[in-house]
Amino acid sequence: MNGSAAQTPRTILLSPSDNVVAAVDTVDKGVVVNGVTAIDRIPRGHKMSLTGLAEGEPVIKFGQIIGFTTKAVPPGSWLHEHNVGMRDFARDYRFSEDAREEEILPVEQQATFEGFRRANGKVGTRNYIAILTSVNCSASAARFMAQEIERSGILNDYPHIDGVIPLVHGGGCALDIKGEGYEILKRTQWGYACNPNMAGVVMVGLGCEGFQISRWKDAYGITESDMFRTMTIQEVGGTKKAVEAGVEAIKTMLPIANAARRQTVPASELMLALQCGGSDGYSGITANPALGAAVDLLVQHGGTAILSETPEVYGAEHLLTRRAATPEIGKKLVDMIHWWEDYTARNKMEMNNNPSPGNKAGGLTTILEKSLGATAKGGTKTMTGVYHYAEQVTAKGFVYMDTPGYDPVAATGQVAGGANILAFTTGRGSAYGCKPTPSVKLATNSEIYRKMIDDMDINCGDIVDGVSVEDKGKEIFDVLLRVASGEQSKSEQLGYGDAEFVPWTVGATM
Repeated sequence: MNGSAAQTPRTILLSPSDNVVAAVDTVDKGVVVNGVTAIDRIPRGHKMSLTGLAEGEPVIKFGQIIGFTTKAVPPGSWLHEHNVGMRDFARDYRFSEDAREEEILPVEQQATFEGFRRANGKVGTRNYIAILTSVNCSASAARFMAQEIERSGILNDYPHIDGVIPLVHGGGCALDIKGEGYEILKRTQWGYACNPNMAGVVMVGLGCEGFQISRWKDAYGITESDMFRTMTIQEVGGTKKAVEAGVEAIKTMLPIANAARRQTVPASELMLALQCGGSDGYSGITANPALGAAVDLLVQHGGTAILSETPEVYGAEHLLTRRAATPEIGKKLVDMIHWWEDYTARNKMEMNNNPSPGNKAGGLTTILEKSLGATAKGGTKTMTGVYHYAEQVTAKGFVYMDTPGYDPVAATGQVAGGANILAFTTGRGSAYGCKPTPSVKLATNSEIYRKMIDDMDINCGDIVDGVSVEDKGKEIFDVLLRVASGEQSKSEQLGYGDAEFVPWTVGATM
């Protein structure tokens, strides 16, 4: 780091091999930083060239290629989308060369939290009753059920229940019931139904939709019980009767769900979803590496962390394949990358349509740069598994799940996979919550933390002021344990989470 904000603007050289520095503070034209005179104004979070670069030369940040110059640039230039672009280049996947047997602390030495131990042995961090819907046509009925419970005031009699939530979506019909889209929705619904943060579930459908509840139940061997009920509006006799039946079903669940009590459990029972959204030039410098340090701690304590958002690890996947426990695990990730290349090509898109305009305004120029920063959330531990969207995560340690980069869709897949807590880094200020799974927000810079203090749980911007990544990782780990034990995150205090159930829609709408 160079200088102080009151004197020379601060910049960071992230690797000795880099030919750019990241501007912590705005660098005005004519100011000398790192021995180089800025010939352009460099906005905070953006990049300045340390050397002259010919057209087509690689731009190096994090010790990795993040793009190529589209024209010759002299030293001190502002490097961004006006003079940096993407092109294909070879990446050496070097499968499993950095894999190692991780040392896990004995149970008696592991950190603990207060969670809800379920009958199947899994542990929840929250205690919800959910109303799931098979199709968009039953979404209003599900909301009516939840509203009636809320209006009645009955939840005041059950203080150990976090709420009754309608988790509705826009699909469930006009889809190929033998296709990939159906299978994804089927896995997602099952994953939410059995997430350990759920105490009970009512599933409501219309009756004639493509996603038939009876077929879904048969697929997973689901039977009706005191805490799992299904119905369709057509069978019950219309909306009003369906709402009445749903409310009565929920009322019978309330005393059973309320009987659950938190108990001390080891941190190995945590399954942490990793998300970043509204990223900026600080994301790969502050919050994402700090979250990676927290992930390493969680894995050391026997827990699980799920990295996702395949379009946002594109170009950095070679850093993950080297950490794969086996070559087969690494190759599974590469196959997913190839699927995405084909998927975007078929839809006349390109992988570099991400970063978003907001990401670019924050200093991210190419998907390669964004991906290298995003991958830092995953820490340094061996990758023990790679999963398809909404697939049940069974491996311990650091794992990967294939999801889109769109945060609500990605997080929905992770929660369906079993995540009982979520950490979300943001530099632009994402407003997000994720019932039934509490979401902890990590600000990448101090300005957005102060500006959106009611939304942000942790400020990682102080890393550029001298706080170590390791110390911030410990802070994050401690906050995650407290939230897992029942302390509300900022997004929970605001009431976020009812509208963020967004299953991935793949394939044609018929």
